[in-house]
Amino acid sequence: METWKILIVDDEAYQRDILQVILESEGFNAKCAENGRRALEMSASFAPDVVLCDLKLPDMEGTEVMEKLLTSNRQKLEFIIFTAHGTIESAVEAIKKGAFDYITKPVEREKLILTTHRACERLALVRENMQLKKQLARPFTIEGIITKHPKMIKVLDFIKMVGPLNVTVLITGETGTGKDLAARAIHACGHRKQKAFQAVNCASMPETLLESELFGYEKGAFTGAFSQKQGLIESADGGTLFLDEIGEMPMAPQAKLLRFLEEKKIRRIGGKQEIHMDVRLIAATNKKLGDEIKNGQFREDLFYRFRGFVIDLPPLRDRVSDIYLLAQSFIEKYNLIFNKNVRGLNSEAMRILMAFHWPGNVRQLDSVIEKAVLVTNSDLIAPEDIDLPVPQENRNGLKPDFDLPVGNMSLDEIERQVIVRAIEKSDGCMTKAAKLLGTTYRTVEYRVKKYGISRVHHPNGEGEPPNYK
Repeated sequence: METWKILIVDDEAYQRDILQVILESEGFNAKCAENGRRALEMSASFAPDVVLCDLKLPDMEGTEVMEKLLTSNRQKLEFIIFTAHGTIESAVEAIKKGAFDYITKPVEREKLILTTHRACERLALVRENMQLKKQLARPFTIEGIITKHPKMIKVLDFIKMVGPLNVTVLITGETGTGKDLAARAIHACGHRKQKAFQAVNCASMPETLLESELFGYEKGAFTGAFSQKQGLIESADGGTLFLDEIGEMPMAPQAKLLRFLEEKKIRRIGGKQEIHMDVRLIAATNKKLGDEIKNGQFREDLFYRFRGFVIDLPPLRDRVSDIYLLAQSFIEKYNLIFNKNVRGLNSEAMRILMAFHWPGNVRQLDSVIEKAVLVTNSDLIAPEDIDLPVPQENRNGLKPDFDLPVGNMSLDEIERQVIVRAIEKSDGCMTKAAKLLGTTYRTVEYRVKKYGISRVHHPNGEGEPPNYK
């Protein structure tokens, strides 16, 4: 149970002592100050939850103490005024300025205890409300995945749900969307998180090397096998194996992987003994495995082993409101690496990032911010610090020719302004605006409705044709 801290401010020593004894007998942690100056000094270290202060002090008014404490940079507190019967009007004025209540002198024990408890109860509610607001404003994050976008929040919810389950998971999405981070997040959310997390990129190895990396080999199994070697599946026993770009895996290793999924046993290359393994498999691909099956490049039976639990990561262009959060996170990361002190991006630079179509997704944004932090000579990244593969004046048609005070705007408002600007440059045509932004017609249409943007029209005045896609 929390012990509330009470600061008693009164110039009469006898009065202070009595109040302290009463409050301590009720379980409060009470301390005393003889004047306003001493109260201000003590509040810095004692950090009281409730201040009981006489209206008349020898060095300043009690209301002055209250105003200084309530406006100081500290957590919320409640203020109670002691007043004589002749100064009740002044105490009422103090309540209008922020005091919780007043108690008339001489102080009655029950009144003191009741009012102090009520102040603590309200303080508890206020602090709880403030904490909830902070949590709602804070980006959702798991294992480096930072987001406030509804699509990604659904992904994180699914990760939290599937993490504790001992099931195989397939993560799909374009290159650079963070499939490796999602895999690590699944591992971290499960009971295997204290065990090994092994990862292999199936596209980076030839067939024979990939097979030996996954399943290991015995001494003498082939030329150069001078000693026995554990494979990644064996190394991940009790933990998780992440198969990145599984769509690139050759057919022979696919057959052995399917057998492992069915029997939970492996046999090293050149070995005779089957070894039981307790390994969770997570796979990722940027390919459409259905097409790979039709082309004879992927086993249908293996595909169905992964199909039960699929996480599809949206591209960055479909979660534009996350660009600011991600950029700030990358700035903090590279400040530490390069020993820089970059605070953020100026409004023009932020507009460029928000308008770009990001074919390389989050990985590309990371790379762009890395270089920008390295080359900038300012505490704010400017357009000239941003290295994107198209000329600045042609980046989706959005020139940095209008002011957008990013620092004073919410992420939704930044996104709204970018959409409005694209529509204005497109004469109100959502199809053209979508092309400028490097996104789809449906995405722009959704955001126009979301933000209540009313300037959408077709140049001929007839409205957006229904067959525009």
